Amino acid sequence: VQLQASGGGVVQAGGSLRLSCAASGRTFNSYNMGWFRQAPGKEREFAAAITWSGGTTYYADAVKGRFTISRDNAKSTVYLQMNSLKPEDTAVYYCAADRNIKTIDTWNYWGKGTLVTVSS
Repeated sequence: VQLQASGGGVVQAGGSLRLSCAASGRTFNSYNMGWFRQAPGKEREFAAAITWSGGTTYYADAVKGRFTISRDNAKSTVYLQMNSLKPEDTAVYYCAADRNIKTIDTWNYWGKGTLVTVSS
């Protein structure tokens, strides 16, 4: 699976962004999808995940209630809607694919990251 994330940018605190991750290659709808992020000087951390069917979602406590993960299997794309952004959300965001959902960054497939910068 090849993954390409997009949609990052600069936004003021309280604003919104929507990230997209387009997949190609093997059957997209057989993979669970996740979003991780890595802030400057910190380790990469789990943000959100969604099952292959889209029926179940998972969120880190830091983003719960503000971020929404979704997917469109017909378009082989997963999204991360980010609302009420905070400066501490500033990070490079990565999408990932795997047969299993994990909150550690050992997923099988990764896209190149997209930078989100939240100004105060």
